[in-house]
Amino acid sequence: FRRAARRRTDTTPDDRPPGVLFLQVDGLGFDTVRRAVRDGDMPTFARWLGQGSHALAEWHCDWSSQTGASVCGILHGRNEDILGFRWYEKDRDHVMACAPPEDAAEIERRHADGRGLLAVDGASRGNLFTGDAPHVSLTMSAVPLLAGKGRRGLRGGSFGAGYYAYFANPYNAVRTLGTAVADIVREIAASVGQRRAGVRPRVDRGGLYPFARAGTNVIARDVVVSAIIEDMLAGRACVYADFLGYDEVAHHSGIERFDALAVLREIDRQIGRLYRATELAPRRYMLDALSDHGQTQGEAFTHRFGESVEELVGRLCGGAPATPSAKREARRPAETWQVGAVFAEATCGDGPVARRLRERAQRTRADLPRTRTGEPGLGTRVAPGVVAVSSGHVAMVSFVEHPGRVELETVEAEFPDLLPALVDHPGVGFALVRSAEFGPVVLGRDGVHRFATGEVLGEDPLAPYGPHAAALVRRVDGFPHCPDVMINSRYDPMTDDASPFEVHVGSHGGMGGPQSRGFLIYPTALPAPGEIVGAEALHGIFRDWLTFLGHPEPAPVPTHIAAGAPSSD
Repeated sequence: FRRAARRRTDTTPDDRPPGVLFLQVDGLGFDTVRRAVRDGDMPTFARWLGQGSHALAEWHCDWSSQTGASVCGILHGRNEDILGFRWYEKDRDHVMACAPPEDAAEIERRHADGRGLLAVDGASRGNLFTGDAPHVSLTMSAVPLLAGKGRRGLRGGSFGAGYYAYFANPYNAVRTLGTAVADIVREIAASVGQRRAGVRPRVDRGGLYPFARAGTNVIARDVVVSAIIEDMLAGRACVYADFLGYDEVAHHSGIERFDALAVLREIDRQIGRLYRATELAPRRYMLDALSDHGQTQGEAFTHRFGESVEELVGRLCGGAPATPSAKREARRPAETWQVGAVFAEATCGDGPVARRLRERAQRTRADLPRTRTGEPGLGTRVAPGVVAVSSGHVAMVSFVEHPGRVELETVEAEFPDLLPALVDHPGVGFALVRSAEFGPVVLGRDGVHRFATGEVLGEDPLAPYGPHAAALVRRVDGFPHCPDVMINSRYDPMTDDASPFEVHVGSHGGMGGPQSRGFLIYPTALPAPGEIVGAEALHGIFRDWLTFLGHPEPAPVPTHIAAGAPSSD
């Protein structure tokens, strides 16, 4: 970079508006970043804040506190109907997921209008979506465009070109691969140390995970940093890049355990390196750091209660029990007498809402039969006609033999055990359903929240989830693919933990605790953002900042013109 700067012969002052680097530290919550700055784990951030060049702000995520919904909202200004990192679409009998390239491309097609945050000379590096950037690399939604049949070949701007360009330099290859091997050794040592010390909660970290960790924490990080430096050399107007390493390690280790904090220190070092590099760029740059969500720690639902949420739903809907080997594997970390007690309490709870649901079900139990067995489709059935999908701290249940949204009264009639057991389960915080009589309703163990009238019976099940919970849940109720029953894990404000429906230690994807609070560190030369609720609001702030700095607005794109493939460089 310094050699390239010295080779520049044009000394004409650059009158372009400052470029902007949006650097996303995936999964780093507001509370964790504050403690990391205080304790010296992120010295670059601490220096910015101490010198007054930058300020720290909090932003509140959507109900779906995960990368797909957040990044789509930030880059495109829209994230409706993204219910989780994966969700079931009944009309297509398809489980959508944000990570597979074809699904990522479809999600972006639904939300992009050609005027994304990066549409004007922007670059997307290491993201799920392009943000309409003309320059992309390591971006999942661009893979079908760049590598698909009939599209560009492997020459002249191809998928994977970022990797090839980076590793073509022997020094890069040796340094990065050596660091990756060291990271694999550190991961194995940390995993063994957790097992020997009896650390709880913990998850299995064997198999291919150490190699996957090195891929995100070292290889992808180094390639992304190299690409950002190239973008600055080229004078790109704005760059959005994702550093995924902390999120990956926190899932398996914990949100503030020593190896997760070590990853934060290395990400902070790379951000400091980019900050120093701005001094040599051909145009002035401003750096914004942010996260797409936080993480809430807790023992996995499967380990704590001896069965997954999918198995729980399947059992309550009359599905076949899990195979002995699967049940033995699920129960291994929690093989104590308390599991049996919790299991009994979950299915025979005596909370007031569960009692009322059972009374209603008894009146209709004999009137309507259960659903018929349907042909298996792309969504795996946990019981005849029932699909359950989990995504972090949310789980979604759909009854596939009924078109559209299935109402509460139908669920009570056909699956009378389901809702009472769910609301009384110690791992379930609340469930969203649609009632023919009352409209959208949130059910909790000790109370009901009716959105149509704002009426709360008993204790508000959304109270532990913050002041924005009701508005965020009601928004999801209006999504076209909102499931028939949407479940959020139980959050304990006293212990600040929740049990994720996926087998993770630190997790996110729903509401409750630090997962809902992202951070934003921005230059104080920019207008203060005020309260930020939702990724779409964050997009609006970033767009206003670009306008404030003098960046042009993206030109409108006619809806009948299909977007072409971005360049991969």
